[in-house]
Order: sequence, then structure tokens, then C-alpha cells
Amino acid sequence: MADVLSQNEIDALLKQLSSGELNVDDIEDNKSAKVKEYDFSRPAKFSKDHLRTLEIIFEHFGRLLSSNLPAYLRKTVQVEVMNSEAVTYSEFSNALSNPVLLGLVNMSPLNGNIVIEMATNIGYCIIDRLLGGLGESIDKIRDFSEIELSILSRVFNIIIDLLKDPWANVVEINPYLERIETNSQFAQIISPTEMTAIVTININIGGVEGLMNVCLPYITLEDVMDKLNTKYWFSTMQDRDEQSYKDVIETAITKALIPVSAELGRSTVTVMDFANLQVGDIIKLNKSVEDELDVYVGNIVKFKAVPGSSNDNYAVKVTEIYREEE
Repeated sequence: MADVLSQNEIDALLKQLSSGELNVDDIEDNKSAKVKEYDFSRPAKFSKDHLRTLEIIFEHFGRLLSSNLPAYLRKTVQVEVMNSEAVTYSEFSNALSNPVLLGLVNMSPLNGNIVIEMATNIGYCIIDRLLGGLGESIDKIRDFSEIELSILSRVFNIIIDLLKDPWANVVEINPYLERIETNSQFAQIISPTEMTAIVTININIGGVEGLMNVCLPYITLEDVMDKLNTKYWFSTMQDRDEQSYKDVIETAITKALIPVSAELGRSTVTVMDFANLQVGDIIKLNKSVEDELDVYVGNIVKFKAVPGSSNDNYAVKVTEIYREEE
């Protein structure tokens, strides 16, 4: 905390300023200039606002992961975005171990790829679960077989497909998995000195915990960098939210299959009559041929209709809309 001047000190300073003994310019000159160091090997291409926006995007991505992966793994999945930082690609690749799980993802229509690194213990857990196990990891680190990589590629495709919605506020993307690499030397997609943004995500699958690092090169995001700010992101999100949920619900409803049936009538018979029914017997219904039929949608009477035919098929013609609950 800065020292507080007493009233006598303040009066002395004012007296010196008024008499000319103290010059304001001298005070300004004595202030040391603040110099900020700039590392040309690590150009500041990602601001704090850029990194914060990426965290928001991947927080949305994490919520989708935690709600979609359990359907495939039959295990609880908890996802949390840990942090984001800007590093060179060489720093990212040098920190990788072997074997490693690297998914090279094409971010069409953006230029270039991003890299999704998944912890190997999470990979072993997913394989064990999908092959009928309890979803446990292994203590011994080993290479992945071709069959295991084929299984993991399916999971990567599910994960990558979930990227579309979180990025929709920035740009409409159609990401797809190009390949999975288990050796970091074969994943040199950009220059080692190129700046990247790393978003670290913690994943917990039924007690097995590991990290997923998403590496986003600047060259890939360059065309949309002006949209990677929280002000733009929230404004577009509000515009989309007004219609997006309504569209999602309407789409889901229009694709739902519901049974529709027309009831000709009802009758009550004894068990003896039912047991003795023969071909040609007649069961009397509670409706005449002139009466309208009840049309059920699910278990609810929705329409009144008259029977008929259409293109040599039995059909009904709706005469009245009716709700049983009314």
C-alpha cells in the first residue's frame, strides 16, 4: 500500500510548486518508463480474450461429451475444461509421450487441421468398455493394435461430430477425422515454431481419469480470429438461441414415429363364447355402419372419421378433430 502524505507534506509540496522550487516536468522525467518484453520466437497471436472464448466453446463441447458418450459407453462421463494457453507447436509435440493417441481432425472449411490428444489410459478404458469389460485402464503402457485403433476411430468420430454445434456461433464447420497417430513424430502438421492454442480438458469415465488436449494452430483459426472474442460470441449466441431450441424441438417432433389406429367398434363376450369362436361366427359391435369411427393417436382419441378405401387399401376420412382430454 502506498504511503499516505500528511497535511504538512501536502502543504509543503503546494508551496514548492507555487514558488517554482519544484517542477512538474522533473517529476515526470523521474518516473521510470515501463518496458514490456516481447519474445519474437513466441509472437502474441492469441490474446486472453481469444483463449477465454475458446474455453467457452469447449465448455459447451464438454457438456455435449458428458451427455452423449454415456449412451455408447454405458458409464458416467464427467468433463471439465481445465485451462487454455498459447504455446508453440514444438512445445506441444515435445511434451507428448509414446505411444500417444493423436486424432488429426480436418476443420473444413477452415484451413489446416487441429490435433486432439487423448490420454492413453482413457483410450484403454474406452476399448475395455466397448469390448464388454468394466471399463478399466491398464497399468502397463503398450502400443495399440490395429483392431483397437479401429474401435477408437469410431469413438473419435463421435467426439469430432460434436464439435459442430459449439463452433456454430463462430463458423459453420464440417470436421472429420483424417487419421489417428500413435507416434508424435508423424503428426507434424505445421511448423514447430507456429503458435497454437491448447485447451486442456479433464475426462472422468467411471472413475478412470485422464486429460484431453485440443491443439488449435493459429494458421487454422486465422480466418475467424476476429470472431473469437466474447462480445461477438455472446451476441451471436443470443441471436441463435431465439430460434435454435425451437428448431431443434420441431425437428425432433417431426421425425417422431407415432401409431395411428382407427377403431371400428367394441364388444364384450364371455370367456366361453370366446373359447368357442369358429370361422364364420359374427361378433356384434357397439356401433352401426353409419357411425363415425374413433381415430387414436397413441392412446388418445384425436379424430373422428368415416371408413372407406384408397388405392385398394382400407382408409378413413377425417371428419372432426377431437381431443379426449377436452
